[in-house]
Amino acid sequence: MSSVIALVGRPNVGKSTLFNRLTGSRDALVADHPGLTRDRQYGVVRHKGEHAVVVDTGGMGDELEGVAEGMHEQARAAIRDADAVVMLVDGPAGITAGDAEIAAELRCMQVPVFLAVNKTDGLDPHIAAGEFHALGLERLYPIAATRGRGVGEILDALFPHLPPSKAAGGEADDDGIPVAVLGRPNAGKSTLINRLLGEQRVVVYDEPGTTRDSVAVPFERDGQRYTLIDTAGVRRRARVNETVEKFSVVKSLEAIERASVVMLVSDAQEGITDQDAHLAGHVLKAGRALVLVINKWDNLDPYQRQKVRRDLDLRFAFLGFARQHFVSARHGSGVGLLLDSVERAHAAAHRDLPTSALNEVLQEALANHQPPLSRGRRIKLRYAHQGGHNPPVVVVHGNQVERLPRAYVRYLENFFREAFDLYGTPVQIECRSSDNPFANKPNKLNERQRRRRQRVIQHAKKQDKRRKRRARR
Repeated sequence: MSSVIALVGRPNVGKSTLFNRLTGSRDALVADHPGLTRDRQYGVVRHKGEHAVVVDTGGMGDELEGVAEGMHEQARAAIRDADAVVMLVDGPAGITAGDAEIAAELRCMQVPVFLAVNKTDGLDPHIAAGEFHALGLERLYPIAATRGRGVGEILDALFPHLPPSKAAGGEADDDGIPVAVLGRPNAGKSTLINRLLGEQRVVVYDEPGTTRDSVAVPFERDGQRYTLIDTAGVRRRARVNETVEKFSVVKSLEAIERASVVMLVSDAQEGITDQDAHLAGHVLKAGRALVLVINKWDNLDPYQRQKVRRDLDLRFAFLGFARQHFVSARHGSGVGLLLDSVERAHAAAHRDLPTSALNEVLQEALANHQPPLSRGRRIKLRYAHQGGHNPPVVVVHGNQVERLPRAYVRYLENFFREAFDLYGTPVQIECRSSDNPFANKPNKLNERQRRRRQRVIQHAKKQDKRRKRRARR
């Protein structure tokens, strides 16, 4: 196991900025907006051949009401699991009541605490940090997280306090299957993740937009490792006004690219909307494997359930390959089968397709249904091979393939999916025209025509000379 370093402090003191600096990433959402981070965000910090896990947390020291209560619990959980804690304070702002409250809580814990006085850009670091000795924390370091000043010094002091057995260098373990949980606001994504994990790992609150960042949560079940990525709810572009929400939507769409499988969560009580279909289109465009999760199924009467099923057939007609699950994340019904579908979809997306088997299936598909005629000539498909994974790409070579109708390409997609059990993932058919072996050789027919034209021209010239001689006589 790796050692764990928790970053804690009041809202907007620079925890996420320091997290990104330590991990060399942009995983944590950063903006000049207090309370932006609400869930625990994990990353890896490497320093002089050693590594440790660093945890970004939500702001502490505020009143415990509404969603803030869940944020505090997430931060305290990170402190309990940590081998060392870095408390950040705002240097120019000075000591606040929230800082004193957090410091008093940390002094009671049996864990090394390092006080980082942030935002000392352009200030004398020792003068800016002077008053913070009153917090009673011995290890005090002035830093500027945005520029990285002082970060190396605090890491030099921190790593020797980590458990020796954990501080050894090495690579982090494989994170397993990355699964992005995507959906509209308040569809139950965070509740679903907590149900799968069996603990309150991410903040849940009955208010749209509770999750603002993409939070990766690794876990293991039955020997298979997964990384669940909780994302912010994505609304229609016309309704996205706040800058923070715009960045949250970008992070959610980036999570699709990071994932191998996407669980698209729809709210059955709200019905299947155009926005659900729009999000599914993003997943399909990215070529990711997909599992459809229709949440809040337990509170619907038979008529409402029938209507939702009709809407699924109508709006998700292009997702016939995806498995559907009707669940209640709050009560747990139907949730136990989700990860089985995720694993099967992941396996299908990364399946190796032997060239010999692909060509046998292609010939069978041609025998069952020949391509149509184009300009009076039959489109010929000659052979196929695999061109990629996640999603599986089948490259088909032939003549006039650029004129192949889209309906026939879909026929080939479904035929290959059925033959190789590629359910749960889109299948891409890439058509390529075979090279013409005579493209760079002289055209014999054209050469004969050229010689014939020359003979005709020469004969015409001779006839013209004869006519002129007769005229002179």
